[in-house]
Amino acid sequence: MARHRRPKSAGNRPREARANAHSAKIQKVARLSEESLCEFLADPGEVEPFLLILDGVQDPHNLGACLRSAEGAGVQAVVVPRHKSAPVTETVVRISCGGADNVPVVSVANMARFLERIRDDYGIRAVGTADQAHSDLYESDLTGPLAIVLGAEGEGMRRLTKENCDTLISIPMQGNVECLNVSNAAAVCLFESVRQRLFG
Repeated sequence: MARHRRPKSAGNRPREARANAHSAKIQKVARLSEESLCEFLADPGEVEPFLLILDGVQDPHNLGACLRSAEGAGVQAVVVPRHKSAPVTETVVRISCGGADNVPVVSVANMARFLERIRDDYGIRAVGTADQAHSDLYESDLTGPLAIVLGAEGEGMRRLTKENCDTLISIPMQGNVECLNVSNAAAVCLFESVRQRLFG
């Protein structure tokens, strides 16, 4: 006697993929080309350019968290290298909690050349975080047209990226750990800049 089988609901049938909860959202990710970003930087109106540059962040959770902080801080674009960087995947979109919908991720072919360009053509200072710092975060001027630059998890910025920063800063650590996760460091630096812009 054949057993009665309950009809399988859509998405649970063999070999049938279930709908992805984030598939609609990934279509709304903000995008911007390098040239379009530079057009904005050439004529930003009354807005002061404020960029976050991530040199080789490859963990999607870190990228998503950085996008969330960048959106909250009012950053106009997050700039990443075209290679050796996490793509904006569904995981990144989910972790960003709306950041990826509103802050464009701009991929550039040559990060060192991009840093030279924004400094020479648009007057934007690049402030990088590194162990070999010139000053600490709270001694530094983070106002005006600015790009905050952070490196990859563990490795930090690449040499040419570091050399093309106008100044290097460190986050003063009070405990036993040597440094922060890149997404935490991004949030600390971005919101110190926000504090300086709002309250002097």
